Amino acid sequence: MRSFVYNAQAARVVFGAGSLQHLGREIDALGARKALVLSTPEQRASAEMIADLLGPRAAGVFDRAVMHVPMETAREARELARQLGADCAVAIGGGSTTGLGKAIALDSGLPILAIPTTYAGSEMTSIYGITEGGLKKTGKDARVLPRTVIYDPALTLSLPVRMSVTSGINALAHAAEGLYALDSNPIMDLMAKEGIAAMGRALPAIKNEATDLAARSDALYGAWLCGTVLGNVGMALHHKLCHTLGGSFNLPHAETHTIVLPHALAYNAAAAPQAMLAIAQALQGCSAAQAVFDLARDNGAPVALKDIGMQASDLDRACDIALQNQYPNPRPLERAAIRQLLQQAFDGQRPEA
Repeated sequence: MRSFVYNAQAARVVFGAGSLQHLGREIDALGARKALVLSTPEQRASAEMIADLLGPRAAGVFDRAVMHVPMETAREARELARQLGADCAVAIGGGSTTGLGKAIALDSGLPILAIPTTYAGSEMTSIYGITEGGLKKTGKDARVLPRTVIYDPALTLSLPVRMSVTSGINALAHAAEGLYALDSNPIMDLMAKEGIAAMGRALPAIKNEATDLAARSDALYGAWLCGTVLGNVGMALHHKLCHTLGGSFNLPHAETHTIVLPHALAYNAAAAPQAMLAIAQALQGCSAAQAVFDLARDNGAPVALKDIGMQASDLDRACDIALQNQYPNPRPLERAAIRQLLQQAFDGQRPEA
């Protein structure tokens, strides 16, 4: 048995179809009286539904959450919370909305209650990301970890199949990198394997029947486990590349993770054989990289960066940015190999291993 350190994150999870009915109870448990409801513009109706459920406990709605949390948006939301006298925030949606809630909490200490409607997993982490001046800066702070998370699979039934698949593989990436993290531990390994397996079962079933509540429950369960891994151990090359591509080139978050992950796994395969074996077994495949690529391709997700807005002329710059700061990774960071990784991801090639 290897030596390890394990720190449990203090977060309350309420899971199950129909669990949204407990929202008022959970706000009371936080000791809060007025909640600012956060959403993206597209999910304004969901935010208003939450505000209606809260009744007089709703301070208002802020519906301008966007990808990568621009600093100016975070400042607007913080100021509105202050003006309305909100003493907590309810974030309904995916990673963009949860990220906005974290940006508010980072500055104000306002407690966050998250209601995920995608499989992003950021609701289980104390990691935040804010984009300013074309660069995405990330960090960790205990203040940004949502105090309570309500996982209601019924809220994900309307998530389009393609978005479900990319969001699910984004979650899977957290668990995959957690298996070869420098600070991994047996508890996170168990969660990672179970989370990957749950997502591998769920996504094909969702593609087959988008309103399959059992499959949606499996996917949300997997997202919770994968997000917990992300919140407890460090990430490596894959997440660094995706932060670079998303923050500096404004590529969509989940799609970028979906496309890059197989190639990042192939890059690290020889240096982390046990992790790759665990990923492949969880997905019932022979190769971790190929199993993830096939999961995306066979279920309608994009597999090429060129198809989601990346320009070939930006690949060299992306490689340079990704190499600016050294970070733990099973295989040393080699410029030529990372540039080749980006090219293969740009072209949508199936990894060789």
